[in-house]
Amino acid sequence: MNRATLIRLVALLAAIGGVWVGLTQQQPPADLGLEKIAGDLYVITGSGGNVAALTTDEGVILVDDKFDRNVPQIVAKVKSVTDKPIRYVVNTHQHGDHTGGNHSLMTTLSVETVAHRNARANMVKNSQPGLPRVTFSDEASVTLGGKEVRARHFGAGHTNGDAVIYFPSHRIVHMGDLFVRSAPFIDYSSGGSSDAWIKTIDAVLALDFDTVIPGHGAVAKRADLIQWRGQFETMRGRVRELTRQGKTKEQIPTLLELDDLPGWSVGGMFAKSLPGLYDELSRSR
Repeated sequence: MNRATLIRLVALLAAIGGVWVGLTQQQPPADLGLEKIAGDLYVITGSGGNVAALTTDEGVILVDDKFDRNVPQIVAKVKSVTDKPIRYVVNTHQHGDHTGGNHSLMTTLSVETVAHRNARANMVKNSQPGLPRVTFSDEASVTLGGKEVRARHFGAGHTNGDAVIYFPSHRIVHMGDLFVRSAPFIDYSSGGSSDAWIKTIDAVLALDFDTVIPGHGAVAKRADLIQWRGQFETMRGRVRELTRQGKTKEQIPTLLELDDLPGWSVGGMFAKSLPGLYDELSRSR
């Protein structure tokens, strides 16, 4: 091997090494946003599910905690509005973009975690870290510094372990992924159901609230949730009609029209729902 060839080979190896480092090096988490929606209630947005943070004189109650990599920024956002520690996390369901910070918060800050018992069971099934230590069947309440947060399970929907978090004194609900500002993901592998989802939203609408924190997307109003429910029903009706026409499961993604539903599209996580949705609606047509 002559000197020129050797130089080219070394340069090539160095370039490959640089690309490998660039591909494998862990990227820093995206910056998170902080929005005040009441005097003592905040929403932490970006990189995962929306986190609610209720501040009290005795500590902070979080609803969900994004991914593990987001924990330092979540803690920093909380510290920017209060000097009190995070005491509780209430999980809306088991998915890792809502429970990923559980383990770090539990082990480093001794935070107590609360979730529906089905959500914990789903985490066990999926070998997820940060299993909640407190579970409930229908309703749980956390009171801290004289302020109450209620977790309610109205039935299945996104999963079989969804919890709606109600801030009664604020007339605000955190819906988790039972409400998103786009097409839904129906996690049939975790007991999700489109039919049960509609019934669950109807039960939530019996609560007294004006403001809705979705699992993903901008903070909304009660009317937005009602509108989204209607869009959900429209989508279900269209899929059911396609099954009645004898269309196959494989045809549904190309035939389903959602362009008239703002923010909805046949893609992403919603596309993963379509095989199960086809089966569910085929059985009930």
